[in-house]
Amino acid sequence: MGLTDSANAHRFQRVNRATAARLSGSEHPALFFNASTRLNRTSLNAAFAWIAASSLRYSDVPVHFISCGRGLKPCLLSVGRGGESLCSGCMELSREMYDGLPHTVFGYEQDNEVANDVEGLDHAGLSAYVHEGVPLGELTLPSLRWILRKHHLDGDPEAVSLQRSFIRSAWSTYVQAKRLMDELNPRAVVVFNGLQYPEAVVKWLGKSRGIPTFTHEIGLMPNTAIFTEGEATACPIDLPDDFEMTPERDAKLDDYLSKRMKGTFSTAGVQFWPEMKALPPEFWEKARTFRQIVPVFTNVIFDTSQKHANVVFDDMFAWLDEVKRIIENHVDTLFVIRAHPDETRPGKESHETVTDWVKKNQLTWQPNVMYVPPEEYISSYELIQTSKFTMVYNSTIGLEAAIMGAGVLSAGRSRYTQVPLCWFPKTIPEYLEKCEELLNAAEITVPESFRLTARRFMYYQFFHTALSFEPFIAPDETWKGYVKIKKFPPEALDPENDINLKVIHEGILEGKAFVLPDEEKNKK
Repeated sequence: MGLTDSANAHRFQRVNRATAARLSGSEHPALFFNASTRLNRTSLNAAFAWIAASSLRYSDVPVHFISCGRGLKPCLLSVGRGGESLCSGCMELSREMYDGLPHTVFGYEQDNEVANDVEGLDHAGLSAYVHEGVPLGELTLPSLRWILRKHHLDGDPEAVSLQRSFIRSAWSTYVQAKRLMDELNPRAVVVFNGLQYPEAVVKWLGKSRGIPTFTHEIGLMPNTAIFTEGEATACPIDLPDDFEMTPERDAKLDDYLSKRMKGTFSTAGVQFWPEMKALPPEFWEKARTFRQIVPVFTNVIFDTSQKHANVVFDDMFAWLDEVKRIIENHVDTLFVIRAHPDETRPGKESHETVTDWVKKNQLTWQPNVMYVPPEEYISSYELIQTSKFTMVYNSTIGLEAAIMGAGVLSAGRSRYTQVPLCWFPKTIPEYLEKCEELLNAAEITVPESFRLTARRFMYYQFFHTALSFEPFIAPDETWKGYVKIKKFPPEALDPENDINLKVIHEGILEGKAFVLPDEEKNKK
């Protein structure tokens, strides 16, 4: 079985054979593609796609997979990791996952016209590049920022070289996907993430042809996924107006929050908080010399959520530049700038950091600034409790602060700014005006409705939009963030036996929302 897991390979084969025996036809399949979430181990998103597709096949819905056969030069995941030497393990994993299933392998098809077009372009020209109506520059830019771990790319020769390669590979993927869709006439397209360039191209093609096209990403609860016809990286959540909290729901949410606020939670198999420390004595000593405390919570600049966040400010650092001016004008306020713990995650370290921005602007010399670096695990929750209000860009801590009853001023769009639980001004002047109002006020009155809406929203986010794959997967004990396939009977894939799979079926086949039903409403 090479570099992949032999137990997984056996279970792939067993389920594939069982579902193949039930399949009655092959016309108009659902098309699945997730080249940017693999290598030689089974990732969460690769497992989500395979299980969802297996469940469709169990219900006699034809499925067709696309995989990469050295068709990306370079593959997003191979940049800086040995190039095409990783392809063999990834291709073997695809063969094992899709053994016995309808499956097309994309190779690399060189297009000399595209290759010549991009050769003389700089970063701005590449980002704006369109070929035969396909915005290849726009479709590859999020991948470029993600793999280079930074947002600003002007003047970076590596970025220019890499984006040229991404564009050539994106066009190759487009040509082959178009050919395959012409042949199969799929009823639906399902791709991982939707922003990484191979899947972004297939998603763009599916939507341009009017095919129902869906994206999926890791949910905020363990072993859960988000599926949507929108942008999975934006985590779109449509909170119903009539969704109400009950004593049972309140207790369930409080139980989860009690663990989260101790740092005992993980996302995508990664625990960001190995420990959570109380605010140190030196913090309290300094804080006593100021009239008020305001924390400033940042995000990771290359995170895929930033594409959706940057609607008021051009980017997070443009916001921080304004924050710097606010800090200088309010010397009676202690501003605690908190870097996101994911900035220094091993193997995913940001190359454009808040630490660098703080040093460049000499903010550690500013008397009314305290900087908390990403590797310092002081409690953000305790910090919020001591503060007048909280400033965020688009991170989840804003939602958590609102649940705690704190006033939250958001600078970036996030999944929770669509509902009234924080202040989210729509322009820079309005943002600056609101910030001044809050800083200058003797006291702030936070509407109680903000806290109650935040609780409703978080419960709905965790327990209705996060679709659980718990019966089918377990964490890989050796490879953190990867999974093992559990042993389960084929009938477990029947959507009538699993409400999460039923929601996925109805979303893909009928266009319904990928949301678990309201159990309280159904009791009435």
